[in-house]
Amino acid sequence: MAELTLRALRPADTEDLLRIHRTPEVRRWWGDPEPGFPDDDPGAVRWTILVDGEVAGLVQFVEELEPRYRHAGIDIFLDPAWHGRGIGSEVVARVVDHLVRERGHHRITIDPAVENRAAVRAYEKAGFTAVGVMQAYERDVDGDGWHDGLLMELVVNAPPHDPAAAGAAPRSM
Repeated sequence: MAELTLRALRPADTEDLLRIHRTPEVRRWWGDPEPGFPDDDPGAVRWTILVDGEVAGLVQFVEELEPRYRHAGIDIFLDPAWHGRGIGSEVVARVVDHLVRERGHHRITIDPAVENRAAVRAYEKAGFTAVGVMQAYERDVDGDGWHDGLLMELVVNAPPHDPAAAGAAPRSM
């Protein structure tokens, strides 16, 4: 595998990150960059993804710090030149490790479009499981319609899920 590094954004990364953001494969899911990207979201912690020393994408996380709801959410985009090589799964796994070990989170979420099967597989490979479909969750990039989002989570040391205990109807009635 190529050498993978995550580091704080630098002004010199902007041109490459904008180029990647505007590729059809990334734009389809992320839309057009907002003015001031990549410094347009002060609520997110963003890191540049480097592969073999070259800018290959961006990963970000946001944190809910209210104790009753404490968790973090991740987003990522990767240059299409690096798709299909396990880089995305590895980046997500590293960010999850940071959020659990360094930031004290027990639950991490990610919310790809249902149709983004490659992303869903990458997140499953990093340990995430599907929680449910959020219907008409996000406006399509062209603004003409909506697409569904898949809510996925990774819970550290979670007890096994028992649908009956969660109020699901029993299989036979």
